[in-house]
Amino acid sequence: MNRTKRIQSILEKNILDFSINVIDNSLSHKGHNNFNGSGETHLIVELNKGTKTKINRLEVHKHIHTLLKQEFLMGLHSLQIKII
Repeated sequence: MNRTKRIQSILEKNILDFSINVIDNSLSHKGHNNFNGSGETHLIVELNKGTKTKINRLEVHKHIHTLLKQEFLMGLHSLQIKII
C-alpha cells in the first residue's frame, strides 16, 4: 500500500466526523533542494466536516500529527491540513 492510501486509511479509522481526502503534492516540489518529486513526501489532507458544528482546529491538527508520527519517521516531509 502506498503512503497516500495508508494515511487515508489511518485517518478514516481514527477521525470519524469528517470526510477525508489525501492528495500527493510531491511533484509540485520537484527541484527544491534537488528533490525529484517522487516518494509521496509532501501530502495535503483535506477534512470536510459537512456540518456547522464548532471544532477545535488546533486539537484536530495535533491529533493528526500524533496519528501520523510513524509516517514522519519513515520519510513524510510535509503535511498540509485543510479543514473545510
